[in-house]
Order: sequence, then C-alpha cells, then structure tokens
Amino acid sequence: MSTPQAPLRWYGDGYPSVDPAGINQVLSRVEEPCFIVSTAQGVGAVAGGTAAPGGDGPGVLAAAPALPPQRLGSAGFRAAHGVRQSYMAGAMAGGIASADLVIALARQGFLASFGAAGLLPETIGKALARFAAEIPGLPYAVNLIHSPSEDRLEREAVELFLRGGVRCVEASAFMGLTPHLVRYRLAGLRQDPSGRVVAENRVIAKVSRAETAERFMRPAPAALVDTLLRDGLVTAEQARLAHLLPLADDITVEADSGGHTDRRPLPALFPVILRVRDQIQREHRYATPIRVGAAGGLGTPTAVAAAFAMGAAYVVTGSVNQSCLESGTSPAARELLAQADVTDCAMAPAADMFEMGVELQVLRRGSMFAMRAQQLYRLYQAYDGIEALPAEERARLESQIFRRPLEDVWQECVRYFTRRDPEQLARAADSPKRRMALVFRWYLGMASRWAVTGEADRSADYQIWCGPAMGSFNAWVSGSYLKTPENRTVADVAHHLMRGAAFHTRIAQLATAGVTLPSAAADYRPVPLELPALTEAV
Repeated sequence: MSTPQAPLRWYGDGYPSVDPAGINQVLSRVEEPCFIVSTAQGVGAVAGGTAAPGGDGPGVLAAAPALPPQRLGSAGFRAAHGVRQSYMAGAMAGGIASADLVIALARQGFLASFGAAGLLPETIGKALARFAAEIPGLPYAVNLIHSPSEDRLEREAVELFLRGGVRCVEASAFMGLTPHLVRYRLAGLRQDPSGRVVAENRVIAKVSRAETAERFMRPAPAALVDTLLRDGLVTAEQARLAHLLPLADDITVEADSGGHTDRRPLPALFPVILRVRDQIQREHRYATPIRVGAAGGLGTPTAVAAAFAMGAAYVVTGSVNQSCLESGTSPAARELLAQADVTDCAMAPAADMFEMGVELQVLRRGSMFAMRAQQLYRLYQAYDGIEALPAEERARLESQIFRRPLEDVWQECVRYFTRRDPEQLARAADSPKRRMALVFRWYLGMASRWAVTGEADRSADYQIWCGPAMGSFNAWVSGSYLKTPENRTVADVAHHLMRGAAFHTRIAQLATAGVTLPSAAADYRPVPLELPALTEAV
C-alpha cells in the first residue's frame, strides 16, 4: 500500500498577502511563480519561493508558473522578426502609423508597420532613410496596401521597397494576389550553402476571409511567377524556388477593426483560418509552418490574453496606437479617440475602393463624416454623373459638404491625378460616372487629411479610422495615467497590454484550479514604466 503524499507547503522569503491590493501586487509579478496559500488570516498569495511536501509552511492551494510577457505567443515569430515580444503595431494609412511610432516600438523590441498607404514615394523614402539612420539593425515593417484602382501606386511602392532594402511588408486589403506583391516576395529568395530556401523579404498578410488567407498560404501562382520571369523582374533561381514556400510567412486574422474590415468576431473567424493553415501545412509540408496572428478588437489585456489562448502566434493592435503621442494624427483627433466608447463607431465608404462599395470603420463620435460619405455613395449609385444630379442636391453638396463648386473640385482632381496617376484621368475622360466617383473620392480623401492635420474648420468632417477596441481601451485605462492622451505612448501601451495579458493568463490558470479571487485582486492596472531602449535586434 502506498503512503499518502504530504500536502505541499510554501517556503520562501516574505509573507503571503491576504488583502485584495496585496494579492494584486503578487499576481502582477509575472516574472516569478505565484502561489495561492492558506493562512490563519484566510486565503493569500505570495510570489517566488517554492513548494515542497511536509513542514510547517502555509499550505499550497494552487500555483501558477512564472509567465513573463516575452513567453506569450510564438518563439518563431520573435526569432524571425528579431523582436522581444509577439506583438505588432499594425499600419494605419497616410502615415498615421508614423515613422516616430515605428522607431519608438522598435527600440522597445516590438514590430511596427509604417503606414505608407496613400503617401507619395518621396514621403515614404524619407521614412526609410530615418529607419536606416535611427534604428539600424532593428526590425520594422512597411505597409503595402492593395490599390485596385491605382495599380501604379502599388507597383511604385514595391520598387521603392526593393531599392530601400525593406525586409518586411505588411500586405493589407488584398482580395487577390498581384504581380507586384509576388515580385516583392520572390525578389528575396535564395538558397543558403546547406540548400535551405531563405526568404529575405518577409510578408505579413492581413486577411479577414478564409479564401484570401488560402491564397497567401500557398506558393505564388505559377502563372504570375512565369510572367515575372519573362519580364525580367525575378531571376530563374527565384522562379525555381517559388513553389517551395508560401507567399506569406505570417497571416494576421483581422476581426472587427478600424479602417478596412469585414467586422467578423475574432472567436468565430480565428479557428477557421487556423484550420485552413493546418490543412495547407499537411499538403505542402513547409519547413517552417505559417504563423497565424490575431488583430481587431484587441484593446485590453483580457482581449490580448484571449487571443493567445485561442492559439495566436502574435497579436496586432491598431486603433489604440492612433490615440498615442507618436501617431501621425492631430491632437484634436487623439482627443476624440480618447473619449470614444465601444459603440462610437460606424461604417462608411472607403476612398480607395469607392466604386466597388467597399466600406471601412470610422469614429462616429464628434464627426458627421460617416453619414455624409454614405449620402455620397447613395448619390453615386442613383445618378450617372455630376451633371445628372438634381439642382437642389448639387446645391446642398456644394454648400454643406464640399463648400465649393463641384467644378472646382474636379479641377483640383485633375491637378492631383496629373501629378500622381494620369491613368485615372484617362479612364474618366469619357465617363461622367467615373468623374463623379473621383469628385466624391476627393471628399473622402480630404476628410482623413483634415483629421490628420487637425483642420479646425472641418472638425465635423473628420474621418478617423477606429474600431471598438478604442472604446474598450478607454474603459480599461479610466482612472489611470493612460486616461490622458498626453500620457499615452505606443511603447507603454504595448508593454501594458502584454504584461496585462500575462497577468490575466495566470488568473485563468488559477481559475482552472478552483481559485476564485476578489475582483479588485484580479484587475491589472497600468502604472508608469521605465523602459530601457534596445540598440540591436534580438
């Protein structure tokens, strides 16, 4: 007959805390193991030490191992991108995900994607020069957004990235693959001396549909590879290696987010994409399996912890970073974001895909943009051109929305596209409906610009891309130093979301052991941090 094992007792320095505030402090020390123990004063918690059978120490009721934020998510993601934590700040177009934002996060061991979409090549080039000078050797990504109506912009962006040595691209809003994206991926292929295929140009694809995810998870289509080879845009070796690895290294499952979004719930969408990944991995047997991350709605530590619990290799934030000091938007827009609630968002037509009826999610609080943009799209559907608008509708547009004659707006469009993309004007030459679309897109484009510059006279027209995560974040930081926009930095937000996720993961582990903690003890609250900067990639 076996002898019953003596109950575990805790041994270590210090004394267990039994009050909610003390228990909370113990749980917040995520770099040390946490023990829930029985004391004469009741159930308490203590950090560090060890548990062993026998003796007279307090009895151990449950334990949670040390869980520093650096252990959350995929070690492969951290190694591939040279970062400390499995966390990424996603791109926000028009430079809202600014060079300052990218640099600040790189210096703290996080990956961030520069919001290159909508910027002129010379502006992007200046940002790349800053990265080379200010964070040499540290990781960063640059956004490549699909531009179905402006193919030239996508082509020129890829050419700029290749010339500038950009090693990681975040591909967003792609509904299908383009030769420009495939070219970027293949241009970095080579074999090392051992015969292993090396992809120097990494692709992180942001998707919200299984069919789109599958395109990125498979090798580049042979037809596109052949075309690129024929045009001299990739080498014969790169074309030969193309079928050996997927088009993207990482797939970000984008749920209910700001900007372009299908507003899918993450718990419903993420497992679907994960199953697609597993199926394709069984089929292709890639040497390095594709990593799947999560984005959309991640504005609190509990949401981040839930994403990792579902199996996310990494997490991506967006809306919450826009309210931080380093973002490229205006103080006026940041103030509106800091006041947002979970329900303060609406869908509105997207400027870059206006004719296709594609929508994006924006902040509704303090702005009439969503309502006015929807009115423009209804008029676009109903009439064949500006000249076909009823006189009263045209007068209303000119007085309330555009605040100038529509003919003047068209002339401004002509000047803009003559410099940026003359093909747009050629396609509109014999199409009144196309000219109407360009005029209406002028308002949509300017509305985001007014928000970025803080144009006071146009505050009612601000287009601020935002998802419900912003309201979630604001509710969480209420009462803390991060409530005030002037105190919000992207590095602080990243550290607190990840540290809080580790905190709540341990709470969940203790809950499975039957431990019920007071609500005040189980609430991670952000406090100011001292953050040493990195000088080289991990």
